[in-house]
Amino acid sequence: MADVPWLTVVGLGEDGPAGLSGASLGALQDAEVIMGSARHLSLLPDVSAQRIRWPVPFADGLPILKDLRGRRVAVLASGDPFWFGAGSIIAREFSADEWRSFPAASIFSLAANRLGWALEHVLCIGLHASPMTRLRPHLAPGQRAIVLLRDGGAVTELARYLSNCGFGESRLWLLEALDGPRERVTQIRADTLPDTGFQHPVAAAVEFAGSGLVLPSCSGISDGFFDSDGQMTKQPMRALALSALAPKPSELLWDIGGGSGSIAIEWCLAHPKCNAISIEPRSDRAARIRANADRLGVDRLQVVTGAAPPALQDLPLPQAVFVGGGLSDALMDELTTRLPTGTRLVCHAVTLESEAVLFKWSARIGGDLLRVALSEAAPLGPKRGWKSAYPVVQWRVTL
Repeated sequence: MADVPWLTVVGLGEDGPAGLSGASLGALQDAEVIMGSARHLSLLPDVSAQRIRWPVPFADGLPILKDLRGRRVAVLASGDPFWFGAGSIIAREFSADEWRSFPAASIFSLAANRLGWALEHVLCIGLHASPMTRLRPHLAPGQRAIVLLRDGGAVTELARYLSNCGFGESRLWLLEALDGPRERVTQIRADTLPDTGFQHPVAAAVEFAGSGLVLPSCSGISDGFFDSDGQMTKQPMRALALSALAPKPSELLWDIGGGSGSIAIEWCLAHPKCNAISIEPRSDRAARIRANADRLGVDRLQVVTGAAPPALQDLPLPQAVFVGGGLSDALMDELTTRLPTGTRLVCHAVTLESEAVLFKWSARIGGDLLRVALSEAAPLGPKRGWKSAYPVVQWRVTL
């Protein structure tokens, strides 16, 4: 049929073609070539189509697939190809009229039905090629998650990570080859996981429990979450800065003078689609920003080692900019010249010299100035008194 795309993505369960829709079976029967992992190909009965094993890494299979244009091709995927699967990658590489997709039940759906969990209230996350730290923002007692894992060894990594974060009491349901003839479900606590081997494909359903620290959902999390050499926007000022920056989904932040990365990290924590680039001239601090971001589950944060404005030249344009260090007329010239109308700019100044820059530019282009003087109770002889921090001037403006 001329109107049928040459490429079909077929979602398979662990029982292979059994239970597939008529359309899925028809696509497999009509295919001249079937591509898939060794495990997926082994689930097929004898078929006349040529079989091609999809290579590792996954990207290496795309040129092979492109060379098959003009032939009827079926690509095998696990469950629903568009839920942490290969479908979205293929859709990016080929035009909409070249492909179609027939999903099977996803592991998430199978796991939720097996355990009686309301899927809309469960965190669904794929960690095939991602670090366990992606779970960090979600670790809270009572939270449930279904986690897709790379292989059996990743089960041990997951249990160890939860225990190290103080959530070793979490209940795990380890789901091997779910809904297939090799299915096995093991229920156990994370901190009592035995050395028993687990076989691919494997997923874990988790109910988090324990006394580990939970990341707050508000701006201005505790300073203790960040490793720092002292160069950091402290909790109260960070909360004010994030409020002024007003992160929105899918927006990008430039954090100039990153220090410990606290502003950029909290920007990313505000929403899973918020992204940030932290620009820091000192390599030791840049490395610390990288470590803080990775540990707190926002490894998507990009860290650039260099001084602004030169380090800004090749960066994608942001929707918001925070300047916590390195404030100068040269930097302001660069920002006001390069950044598009509507970009939100927030600057903090502590020294008289940087204050002077803010006063000058606020007089030139407007915006709001706020001077914040904070004091904390501290020992004063046998009693206590107020110890003042250096006042901070905040300037916020929309270009």
